Amino acid sequence: MRADKAWAAVEQRDSTRDGTFVYAVSSTRIYCRPSCPSRRPRRDRVSFFPSGIQARAAGYRSCKRCRPDDIGLVNHAERAAVRAARLIEQAPLEPWTLAELARRVKVSPSHLQRTFARVIGVSPREYRDALRRKRFTERLHKGDTVSRATYEAGYGASSRVYERTMHEGLSPAAVRRGAPGATIRYTTVPTSLGTMLVAATDKGVCSVTIGDDAGTLAQELAAHFPKAELTSDDHDMRALASSVARMVEGDATADVPLDVKGTAFQWKVWRLLQRIPRGSTRSYAAVAESLGQPTAARAVARACATNPVALVIPCHRVVRGDGSMGGYRWGVSRKERLLARERGEQ
Repeated sequence: MRADKAWAAVEQRDSTRDGTFVYAVSSTRIYCRPSCPSRRPRRDRVSFFPSGIQARAAGYRSCKRCRPDDIGLVNHAERAAVRAARLIEQAPLEPWTLAELARRVKVSPSHLQRTFARVIGVSPREYRDALRRKRFTERLHKGDTVSRATYEAGYGASSRVYERTMHEGLSPAAVRRGAPGATIRYTTVPTSLGTMLVAATDKGVCSVTIGDDAGTLAQELAAHFPKAELTSDDHDMRALASSVARMVEGDATADVPLDVKGTAFQWKVWRLLQRIPRGSTRSYAAVAESLGQPTAARAVARACATNPVALVIPCHRVVRGDGSMGGYRWGVSRKERLLARERGEQ
């Protein structure tokens, strides 16, 4: 469904479209059916998803007023995918296999794999892993030790926790302290785009920002990590910061470890951005289409806007559908210069 038609259905509270999609509101983090009687949100705060489970994967929760999850989907395959997701949600600690899920929802494994990825947005295994990571984090925030949280989340050993969570930036030690006790080292380096601040935990880079002066960037870092222990380190951070800075000057070979936390949807977007060739661009709508969620262009734009590591995750390679630059956290002129440099025009 096109976003403009979906929005028209929301504005008209069209009950005939209930079950064909849900709309999610960024300011409340809630998703609803099109006919929800609640007050209409602003259009720029709305994203559309084929199902409630896909919206939940993007970090939204179900509206208690219109109960969008009570509506069946449009065909048997989609309903089977949702049932499989519900099975995983009800028992995330179970060692679900694709074959067992398929048997339970009465479709073939290959059919379930394809439909689940299209409807939910990730594979059954990735969905189960996301639920385990969430449970693991919740247990740590409640005060469990890493060992106890590992057990409660269904991991067989602590090594499995690191294996499954490393790409999502979940450091068990940092999460155990609620990120407030995390130690973050940072330094600033000059680049042709301005001053760049690079910050990292012991696992990898957690923040990259660009600005006009080091003092302001350091203040922004402190505001973003208000309870972390921040340490200026111009010596040990030099090599890592230089690797990131080289990306500004066109070095596509720099290998930078990351310690970045994001939702399953954000990571889907960020991984796709990392696959866009240097000097090339994709529209927000094209990225959403590539993810199998053609109505999620606004959610893609938000994932780009919340990217905490400039250049390493190249959100500057995403533009508007008409080819114009669109927004960029560090200024459109910097975005234009980055793309021109990647194309060899500078």
